[in-house]
Amino acid sequence: MDLPSIRDAFNRVSKKQKVWYGKTQENVDKVLDVITEAIAELSKASEEALGVDHKSVMEVLQARLREVCPQSHAAAPMKDTNLAMTKCGKLIDKCFNPDLAKAYRDVEFDNRLINQLVALHFYRQGLFSLGDCFVTESQEGDPSTLKAPFFEMYQILEQMHAGNLGPALTWAQEHRVALEQKKSSLEFKLQKLQFVQFLERGDRSSALEYARGSFRQFADSHMPEIQRLMGGLLWAGRLQMSPYSDILAATHWDSIALEFTRECCAMLGQSYESPLLVTISAGSQALPTLLKLATVMATKKHEWQSMRQVPVEIELDKGFQFHSIFACPVSRDQSTAENPPMLLPCGHVLCKQSIQKLAKGHNRTFKCPYCPSETTISLCRQLYF
Repeated sequence: MDLPSIRDAFNRVSKKQKVWYGKTQENVDKVLDVITEAIAELSKASEEALGVDHKSVMEVLQARLREVCPQSHAAAPMKDTNLAMTKCGKLIDKCFNPDLAKAYRDVEFDNRLINQLVALHFYRQGLFSLGDCFVTESQEGDPSTLKAPFFEMYQILEQMHAGNLGPALTWAQEHRVALEQKKSSLEFKLQKLQFVQFLERGDRSSALEYARGSFRQFADSHMPEIQRLMGGLLWAGRLQMSPYSDILAATHWDSIALEFTRECCAMLGQSYESPLLVTISAGSQALPTLLKLATVMATKKHEWQSMRQVPVEIELDKGFQFHSIFACPVSRDQSTAENPPMLLPCGHVLCKQSIQKLAKGHNRTFKCPYCPSETTISLCRQLYF
C-alpha cells in the first residue's frame, strides 16, 4: 500500500482547504462590511427624516457586492478543493483495495490448530475470560490446559506491577538451573530491584542483610554492579540525590517485566510473540503483492490458485525472518530439504537441482555459471543453514 502517496494527497487537500477557508472568511468579512454600511446609511436617513430611494440604495449595494466578491472568486477555491478531494478519494480506493478475496487461495487448514492459536493469543494478552469463552464455544476441550501456564505468568506480572517481587523471585529460583544454562541474568536483576526497594525506604540494615544472603552467588559474574549497589548503602533513603539515582528509574521495572515474560514463555516452549499476531502482521505486508499478482494473473487469464509456489518474491521486514533463506541464483527457487544449497569448489552456491541440470550426469564436468571454473557433482558439498 502506497501510504506516502496517500499522505501527500491528504496534505494537499488539507492545504487547499485552509487556503479556501481563509479566502472565504475574507470575502464574508467584506460582504458584511458593505451590508453594514448600507444599513447605516438607511438608518441615518430615517433618523434625519430624509426621503431615501430604497431601490437606488439596494442597486448600489448589489453593485458593491459584485465588486467586492465576484461569484467566480467565491467558486474557484471550492472547485480546486473538491478536485483535490476527488483525486485523494480515488487514490485511497486504489491503494486500499476492498476486494481482498482475490489474494485468498483455497488451502486446507486445520481448524483445531487455528482455534488453539486464537485461544492462546487471548491468554497471552491476559484476556482469560474471553479465551475461556472462545475455547468453550469452539469445543476445543478444557480451557484450563491452555490457560494455566499463562495464568500463573500474569499473576506474577500483576504482583510485579504492584511492587511485589516475591512471586517472581520464587519462580526464578525454581528455574535457576534452566536460566543459568541460558546465561540469563533474570534472577540477579530481580534481586537487585529488591535490594533497591530497601534502599529507597531507607532501611540500610535490612538492605545489607539482604545483600549478604542474595548477592554472594552472583559475585563472579556481576561484581561491578554489586559494588555500585553497595555504594548506594551510603545514600539509603535519599538515593534520588546521590550519584546512584539512575537505579531508581522506572524503566528498570518495565525491562524486568519484559525479560520475565520472555523467559517464562521460553520455559513454556512458546515464542514471546503471539504466532497469530506474527502471522497477521506478515500477511498484511504480503497482501499488496498478492493483490497485484492476482490482478496481473487475471488479465493474462492464468489461475494462480493451482500453483504450488507463488511466482514472485515477497519481501518482509527482518523481524519476520526467523531462519536463513537461500534462493538459487540460477533457478530462483528457494532451497528445501529435497533441493538443498550446494557449495562449488570455486566458492559459488547453487541449489542441487540446478547443479544436476548443469552437469547432466553424476561424473560429468560442468562449468560454474558465474566463473570459468569446472567441477563435478561429487566435488560439491551440501550446506546446512
